[in-house]
Amino acid sequence: MKLLRHTSPDPQQLALQLDFFSSDFSSQPRIDHPAPKHSPGSTPPNAPVPRIEAPTPIPNGKRRVQVAEHALDYTLVRSKRRSIGFMIDDDGLRITAPKWVTLTEIENAIIEKQRWIFTKLNERRERSARRLQPQMEWRDGGTLPYLGHDITLRILATQAAGILYDPVTKELTVCLPSDAAEQQLKDRVQGWLQLEAKRLFAERLPVYAEKLGVSYQSFALSSAMTQWGSCTADGKIRLNWRLIHFALPLIDYVIAHELSHLREMNHSPQFWATVQSVFPEFAAAKKALRDHAPETLPIF
Repeated sequence: MKLLRHTSPDPQQLALQLDFFSSDFSSQPRIDHPAPKHSPGSTPPNAPVPRIEAPTPIPNGKRRVQVAEHALDYTLVRSKRRSIGFMIDDDGLRITAPKWVTLTEIENAIIEKQRWIFTKLNERRERSARRLQPQMEWRDGGTLPYLGHDITLRILATQAAGILYDPVTKELTVCLPSDAAEQQLKDRVQGWLQLEAKRLFAERLPVYAEKLGVSYQSFALSSAMTQWGSCTADGKIRLNWRLIHFALPLIDYVIAHELSHLREMNHSPQFWATVQSVFPEFAAAKKALRDHAPETLPIF
């Protein structure tokens, strides 16, 4: 999430935006660990006894170390930095350490940060697995996400225009000519989803505005590729129509988030306390949105 400012910002133009897909998808999760405090080239006093097996070089240039029952591969990069840095990317764990830090000290840092390391590695693997899921097929019997559940497309060959959703069977019937192109089906479904999003947002915004004791001036749908929503200081709310793919709690979180900016136009601790006051489960919802792979959503 980021605060967008223009030169000499006008308070009425100040806007806060909630990232569409978190930068976690493009950036590398990283933490820093303080390097041991001893002079370069000297032997550290009272060096701790290693609690893991010695690292084993492996053919691809990585090192391998046994952490409890896990064999952990990592890439070690020496630099002039003053701390030991841990990064997780598509190639796995990368450690950047000062040239004077010993392998024993690096191993002990791995032990101390092992929970963070394995958590991030598992998250990366899960995201990669989701990216490998097959894309939806735009045909009769195809499925797409709607309010957190898959619904089935039914195509009715007819010259009459129409679209109807049955909540019992969870089927969306689209009337199209028999020679209709795939893009016509996409356009019809997208139009329906946007209407549903507008209807639902119009229902949920007043609920959270009342809970927060705020008033918004207007709201509109957004098709932004980088944000889920935004809020200006003068009460203009924009919500991404693609939120309609997700379950209601995630939609409510984004709505509560944006409306909370009408009380705290920042991302300070006071802001998050405001969000929590009306949406206690905000942390779980925030993580769910952050972890959702964009590749699993339909492409229109």
